[in-house]
Amino acid sequence: VESSNPGQHYTVFPLKCGTQLYLWGKKGRQSEVARLLESSPNEPDFKLNPTTTYAELWMGTHRKTPCYVANTDQTLEAWIDAHPDSLGKKVREKFKGQLPFLMKVLSFDTALPLQAHPNKKHAEELFASHPDKYPDDNHKPEIAIALTPMRGMCGFRPLDEIAGYLKEIPEFYEVIGEEAAEEFLSAAGASDPAHQKAALRSLKKCFRALMMSSEEVVAKLLAVLDKRLTKEIAAGRDVTASNGELFLQLHQQYPADRGCFSIYMLNVVDIGPNQAIDVPANEAHAYISGDCVEVLANGDNVVCGGLTDRQFKRLNDFETLAEMLRYDPAPCSDKIMQTKPDASDPHVVYYAPGIDDFAVAKIEVPSKTKSYVITRMDSASIVLVVKGDATGTNVTAGEPISFKRGAVIFISANQDVKLKISSKGILMFRAYCPV
Repeated sequence: VESSNPGQHYTVFPLKCGTQLYLWGKKGRQSEVARLLESSPNEPDFKLNPTTTYAELWMGTHRKTPCYVANTDQTLEAWIDAHPDSLGKKVREKFKGQLPFLMKVLSFDTALPLQAHPNKKHAEELFASHPDKYPDDNHKPEIAIALTPMRGMCGFRPLDEIAGYLKEIPEFYEVIGEEAAEEFLSAAGASDPAHQKAALRSLKKCFRALMMSSEEVVAKLLAVLDKRLTKEIAAGRDVTASNGELFLQLHQQYPADRGCFSIYMLNVVDIGPNQAIDVPANEAHAYISGDCVEVLANGDNVVCGGLTDRQFKRLNDFETLAEMLRYDPAPCSDKIMQTKPDASDPHVVYYAPGIDDFAVAKIEVPSKTKSYVITRMDSASIVLVVKGDATGTNVTAGEPISFKRGAVIFISANQDVKLKISSKGILMFRAYCPV
């Protein structure tokens, strides 16, 4: 990408991004991924297929689905390799000339696998021993910012909630087994520190029992619970205490799958647009329905434990998952991220998970404002336009750049972009590296 100025290259430019068509994605125009691609000024060849599952849009340099500099056949990774200063001095030094984050949009109406992502050291070990399953040596902490109402499981429920389900649902008690269940119930009921420690140990034992239970036993107990709940609903009974509706929804999507029992151990978190879930390394999670912007470290390692279709079954590793998880029970509300406003810009809110690899700025400019500057940062960043339409100019860019809904723009470190906004307001998410 060379500018009309000889000897100077563009530092701000649009990207053409790749997709993943996983089976859990929303179909056709129901998918926000598909709608963004349809609207994007940089995807002129996109033809929407109503039966395709548009699950993920990838914005970054991961080789599984690379981004290209728009209108060229050069990957963003190759462009950064040729212009490493574009990352920013600190980012370049800390991450050895690599862009450390990946931004995605996810659209899903079927649950994603029950999963966790390893920490850096564990990722290196998994990649070394099973490169067929674990494609790189990087960790993958992530945050998910809802674009539409979103539901997901994240982290272990408070101990008393799990104990309540063990008492309420005989099929759940049976799949865990009497020994582990009783040990958990006696430890979870007491509040002194020694018992609490024992309860965490036995929580791990219970989850491991679910993961290691035989397929026949799991299938039989799920079928019994499905039949019982279906009958109760038909008789007009309230099945809230058994989380009945969610159980039946998941069991219809993934029959005979042990992941369906995980709703009794993990928090079910509902968030609205612009709210976010923070998923650190080793945190059990499974998104259930919605559309979101997900920003993560630039890795693709996932250890699954059920809720897996034919594309993901090979990533099930029940023993590894049970071993690696954070057994750190907490209420649902703890899983929703606290955002921080920008002290000098009322239109910006930050989602900062407190790690070096990434943070996100939400930029929401109201309808009365017609010009806005995307300010310079010490880090390269990627901007996704979710709503609105604007034209951006930068001193190094030749032509003005379209910031229309669906546009994805790479902004080098220490560059700003002046926007002329033609729509009523604009909403963008900007992923960057906060080192």
